[in-house]
Amino acid sequence: MSFSPYLLKGQKALVTGGSSGIGESVARYLAASGASVVVNYHSEAEEAHKIVDDIKSAGGEAIAILANVSKEDDVKAMFSQMFEDFGTIDILVNNAGLQKDSAFVDMSLDHWNIVIGVNLTGQFLCAREAAKEFLRRGVQPHISSAAGKIICMSSVHQVIPWAGHVNYATSKGGIDMMMRSIAQELAPHKIRVNSIAPGAIKTPINKAAWDTPEAEAKLLTLIPAKRVGDVEDIAKAAVWLASDDSDYVNGATLFVDGGMTLYPGFATGG
Repeated sequence: MSFSPYLLKGQKALVTGGSSGIGESVARYLAASGASVVVNYHSEAEEAHKIVDDIKSAGGEAIAILANVSKEDDVKAMFSQMFEDFGTIDILVNNAGLQKDSAFVDMSLDHWNIVIGVNLTGQFLCAREAAKEFLRRGVQPHISSAAGKIICMSSVHQVIPWAGHVNYATSKGGIDMMMRSIAQELAPHKIRVNSIAPGAIKTPINKAAWDTPEAEAKLLTLIPAKRVGDVEDIAKAAVWLASDDSDYVNGATLFVDGGMTLYPGFATGG
């Protein structure tokens, strides 16, 4: 697939958690591919508006919307504002997520609920609102062969257990089954629902794991490709899943992990 400013021309996209890291890169790549983009943010207002300004300066269309995706009223208000500005939605990238790590026996209920609320409930709320609009509007053949596309940002930890991060791993496992169940239900309506499962990607959330030569060397023992991923690796996958080039892909998880899920500890027999 070759990227062009016409690949997603005329389509309207929402990227949750779009003010930094993977979300920022996805928003920029969608815009560079022709989509009008909503950059959702929760606390990074300055960063979100800088991304919007950059997209506009490059000739694209973008707006920033404040919303806590774990709050139903916030999500509904965000979609209402998007529809007021852009008219509809064609692409949802359910990216917003966070970590609150601790040993299992020390994990507070508050930290459990916060992570599940943003990472899993937030994806449910946004996917539900997007699906309502897709069903209402139907397919626009001059825009896309699908009535709508939902891309859920998961993690290799939907399949790899992660001690010390039980709430996070649980949220990602939940995303996998939610995504597949939604895809099964909505596929007859020409709505495509898929996930991207990143491995180790250089983002602010995991900077300590790759920011020094010693930390990176340790991390690379888990990655057969022997490099830590960049946010662009995920953004390119998102553009593909949002485009008609992936029209027959539905209910799938695309692992973008340099082979982390290949269990490299067994490469020499275990």
